[in-house]
Amino acid sequence: MSKTVLAVGLMSGTSLDGIDAALIETDGEGFVRPVAFRGERYSDSARATLKAATELALAFESPRANPDILAAEELVTRSHILAVRKLLIDAHVSPADVAVIGFHGQTIAHRPDRGWTWQIGDGASMAAALGIPVINDLRAADVAAGGQGAPLLPVYHRALMAGQELPIAILNLGGVGNLTWIGRDGELVAFDTGPANGLIDDWMLAKAGQPFDQGGALAATGRVDEAILKAMLDNPWFDQPPPKSLDRSDFTMEPVRGLSPADGATTLTAFTAITVSYGLKLLPEPPKRLIVAGGGRHNATLMTMLGEACGVVPEPIETYGWNGDATEAEGFAYMAVRSLNGKPISFPGTTGAPEPLTGGVLHKAA
Repeated sequence: MSKTVLAVGLMSGTSLDGIDAALIETDGEGFVRPVAFRGERYSDSARATLKAATELALAFESPRANPDILAAEELVTRSHILAVRKLLIDAHVSPADVAVIGFHGQTIAHRPDRGWTWQIGDGASMAAALGIPVINDLRAADVAAGGQGAPLLPVYHRALMAGQELPIAILNLGGVGNLTWIGRDGELVAFDTGPANGLIDDWMLAKAGQPFDQGGALAATGRVDEAILKAMLDNPWFDQPPPKSLDRSDFTMEPVRGLSPADGATTLTAFTAITVSYGLKLLPEPPKRLIVAGGGRHNATLMTMLGEACGVVPEPIETYGWNGDATEAEGFAYMAVRSLNGKPISFPGTTGAPEPLTGGVLHKAA
């Protein structure tokens, strides 16, 4: 076994709900030991700043400097630095004992079709502030080589599922949904499935003043508008073979605007569930189990709809002893160690890269 190290992973998803910070011990191969995890929610003002930066970035043809985006990047960096400090205090771990931080940053635009992806967050400033090497910009090398730049978690999912009966699928339900299939020989196939929590969260904020549908409670009281659902599903993207990835803005809640709050929530929840079922049909072989990570697994209505649509009972990743809230952050810690060791983090079957590629930019501690 390769040498194990302590690594921190940081993830701030497109749902804009906050920061996940995880500390793991790993060799970047088959050994993973979770050490600590904490979540830090964004304030309403911070969320508004990041949403405005995202809307602005999507208007650009390529990343470019802008005062509002620079201000959002400073907010992201400062908030993540504070999250790391709190995490290490919780874990009683000194910064000197941490080998690397995998800093995903905040995605404000993802346009692999145009050859670029944009995650804001200043890795150099973080490394200087914490005295720990930082690896960020983990998607750019893949996109530059012609890949989708997403999803990146499959290599970590494979490590988590070592020893399980294969094939198996892991579904991550964040702002965007993504699916990882692990074949009998460890082969990886992965792609985005659809909007997952993104549209539901947008709807809840607009119609109920809440950041998400707690437990799927509102969706449980409504009914699906079949005509609107059918129209939303009539999109050639769902039939497109993998690899493929989405930006959170690629789908909108406009089709359900005229519905009641409950019916809109139910219809959007059904949309997420059915798009996952479409994704399962694109896999090389049906998985024996469907394991669910990410915030969406807390939505009981969505989980029920997933079982009905997919024909397989979705299981929270906790069934296997892992923390589904920490999975993405842990994955970026794991990938940072792989990057340090020059090992690939993306593959032809996961992002469409021409060959297995490492990625990330290293910022050494001062």
